[in-house]
Amino acid sequence: MDPLPATTEAIQPAPVLTPAERRVLHLLKEGRSNKGIAAALTLSHRTVESHVSHLLAKTGCGNRSQLLLWALGER
Repeated sequence: MDPLPATTEAIQPAPVLTPAERRVLHLLKEGRSNKGIAAALTLSHRTVESHVSHLLAKTGCGNRSQLLLWALGER
């Protein structure tokens, strides 16, 4: 039997993001607020909040800052 890897982190598959979630994530990486993202994508503020919430759940991030780090590949 092969030994387990030395790392304690389990390798997680990359989450599957919808096109809308990818657009929101791109604007988040630019430093935009939910209101700014909503204006840029002509969406309601609530729709952007829903996309961010889905992104947090899919990535396992606990908050917007962690999501940004994840998106930048630092997590």
